Amino acid sequence: MCLLVFAYRIHPKYRLILAANRDEYYSRPTEFLHFWKENPEILAGKDLKHGGTWLGVTRKGRFAAVTNFRDPKAVREGRPSRGLLVKRFLESEKSPEEYIREVKEIASEYNPFNLIVGDRNEIWYYSNRADAKRLSPGIYGLSNHLLDTPWPKVRKAKEGLKRIISEEEIDIEEIFRLLQDKTYPPDSELPDTGVGYERERMLSPIFIESPDYGTRSSSIILLEENIIHFFEQNYMPDSSKKIRLEYHIILD
Repeated sequence: MCLLVFAYRIHPKYRLILAANRDEYYSRPTEFLHFWKENPEILAGKDLKHGGTWLGVTRKGRFAAVTNFRDPKAVREGRPSRGLLVKRFLESEKSPEEYIREVKEIASEYNPFNLIVGDRNEIWYYSNRADAKRLSPGIYGLSNHLLDTPWPKVRKAKEGLKRIISEEEIDIEEIFRLLQDKTYPPDSELPDTGVGYERERMLSPIFIESPDYGTRSSSIILLEENIIHFFEQNYMPDSSKKIRLEYHIILD
């Protein structure tokens, strides 16, 4: 997951409204959103390379997401997949706070990451580049730096989500259109994360396209009191080709 914006406890109908794009190499094998055969409680896509996931929910109302923190000098081969941090939370029965406390003990074993974990009662954020914190009601944005770092794509996505959720009824198609925005920001606003100008620019829109890497899927999660709605739109390398999935879960 490389872009995540969400509104927490500020909409009259939905406790959580989350919109996210997963950016990845087209060659990395993936399963689309589904209930996992080995654990039917989990609804998520799956990384077939390491068995983890970037975003998922459970029938009990648990949810989690991970993004990479972009710091190429800190990346080491052979470390565990960051997607396993999401998978293990979805499998566990620990509270978000307990799980974050557990992750902090092993965080140095992983390449840089941002982790969001939550349930119907609370949401926590943690990065092995920042302190853990419980989130209060508000609108948040996360890409490949710390929570709410004002990268152009993060600012634009947060502003777009704020506008969309000002209505009582949420327009799913409008959120998908926001997630498909391919507009490049001015060069003067590009971050410098150590990957060079050309790659910074390629990675700067909300929706990313390149010959070998880009936005593979867009996801929307709406959490009501006792229902989760999960919408996923998957893209082929030619982004005009789309596969839409949706699930509506009555929570245990």
